[in-house]
Amino acid sequence: MLTGSDLPSGDVIWWTGSSWSRHVEDAGDVGDQGESIARAEEGARRVNVPYVIDATATPEGPRPAHIKDRVRALGPTVRADLTLKPADPAAGSWVI
Repeated sequence: MLTGSDLPSGDVIWWTGSSWSRHVEDAGDVGDQGESIARAEEGARRVNVPYVIDATATPEGPRPAHIKDRVRALGPTVRADLTLKPADPAAGSWVI
């Protein structure tokens, strides 16, 4: 998967295969193309500091392998009421 930060807002964003989303469930597998997509997207100033991460497919969507990226994707690990809920309209459901 490919992740980075949205330039105007600083929000965590995920590459969907054609654009960026604020929801990790929308993220797609970049395969061997991750680094080249990251360079192109950063060069076009659509994302800040993009990088490729490992993930596992789950029934709920991709799950980042590293705890740092799971926190970036899903929110704090200690309070379930603070996590990002995909169905929550306040969670920024639009795609970049």
